[in-house]
Amino acid sequence: MKLKLKIKDKEYEVDILEEKEGLKIKVGGKEFLFKKEIEEEKISPILSTSFPKRDFSKKEILAPIAGMISEIFVKEGEFIKKEKKIMLLSAMKMENEIISEFEGKIKKILVEKNQKVKTGDTLIILE
Repeated sequence: MKLKLKIKDKEYEVDILEEKEGLKIKVGGKEFLFKKEIEEEKISPILSTSFPKRDFSKKEILAPIAGMISEIFVKEGEFIKKEKKIMLLSAMKMENEIISEFEGKIKKILVEKNQKVKTGDTLIILE
C-alpha cells in the first residue's frame, strides 16, 4: 500500500508491505520491519490497531487510518491502474492520498465525500 502524507507542507511517501515476518514500512528510503510474535502469529497490539490485517486475495481498498474522506477522484465502473490516486483522507490536520494497491474495475464505492471512516474500513471494492 502506498500513501503520501503531508505534514506542515512537507510530503512523505510511505510504502506499507505485508511480509511473512510482519510489516515492512518504507519512509524516505529507510525501511522499518515490525516482526510478528512467533508463538501467537499476530502483529504486536500497537501495530494491529494502526494497520488492519489484510486479505490480499480480495481486491478491496481499505482506510489506512481513521479520518474523513475529503475528495474522491474515481467513479463506479471506472477501470483503475495500480498506484492511481483515488481519494484524499483528512486526519489530524493532514491530507493523506489513498493510492490503489490493485488494478481493476471499480465495482462499488462504499464511502462518500465528508464521510468519517475508521482504520480498516473498506472504501472501494474492485472486480
